[in-house]
Amino acid sequence: MKQSRARLGVTAAVLGLMTLAGCSYDATKVPTHKAVPAADPSPASCETTDADLRSYAPSKAAGDAVKRIRKAGVLKVGVSADTLLLGARNPSTNAIEGFDIDVANKIAAELGVKPQYRVINAGQRIELLENNEIDIVARNMTINCARWQSVAFSAEYYRAGQKVLVRPDTADSYAGPQDLAGLKVCAPTGTTSVDNIKAAEPDVISEPALTHTGCLVKFQQGQVDAITGDDTVLAGLVAQDKLYAAVPKQDAFTKEPYGIATNADDTDLVAFINAVLEDMRADGSWQASYDKWLKPYLLIEATQPQPVYGR
Repeated sequence: MKQSRARLGVTAAVLGLMTLAGCSYDATKVPTHKAVPAADPSPASCETTDADLRSYAPSKAAGDAVKRIRKAGVLKVGVSADTLLLGARNPSTNAIEGFDIDVANKIAAELGVKPQYRVINAGQRIELLENNEIDIVARNMTINCARWQSVAFSAEYYRAGQKVLVRPDTADSYAGPQDLAGLKVCAPTGTTSVDNIKAAEPDVISEPALTHTGCLVKFQQGQVDAITGDDTVLAGLVAQDKLYAAVPKQDAFTKEPYGIATNADDTDLVAFINAVLEDMRADGSWQASYDKWLKPYLLIEATQPQPVYGR
């Protein structure tokens, strides 16, 4: 597939999002980004299997982590503020909103505390949890074997899949990652997306950016030919820019089960979160959030994944 490399003008909407990509935010302060680690730890012996979706049995018992959060009066949540549909700042209200934010808000409400959002990039997720600078990550984080070495995960709350975004004039001819051989493809540093696309097509030229918004800017400026990432994230990019971006009909080439991540020692908090996710299944709030944020752009029916316990 031949792709145009003509430099395209950056729209006003994307210029606004560039501002979001470089900022940090929570309810009370504006922390700064730290350096981005090269990648998540990936022990050579670690191979992700369905067993890695096992989490801790639901319980609302107040263990050490739950007591700590209640005493503080806030749940410190690492989020995205520029991933439209999942976690993005509303320019009219300045509030961060989306599918992941709905889940975080529900957890905070059940804990009886206020959510305090800290905008982070993908590469910061594990570091900030390990340093106890945040309590949870609600930022489209894939559960996998390697990450279980460093953090603890809730049960799966959404199943995404990695796909590719291209220009509309090439979407009809796109047949799969093999069409990206020799082309520049962008994915954020600190995610598994770069490794996944290289595994699917070794001749891809990877061009990292700090965030998917950074990838979109590079894409619009003609610096890269395609963007790869979870279908949820790509749907948000297309929602921002229907003129220059399209996600062709394609099968996902990975499975991306999302979980809420905590510090590895906070297993009582994980059990509490799992109880909240069960509440969201029972009261319909998970389905309502999906139908509001993701269904209009993914155009697929989805239900909350069945949990796997027993860790």
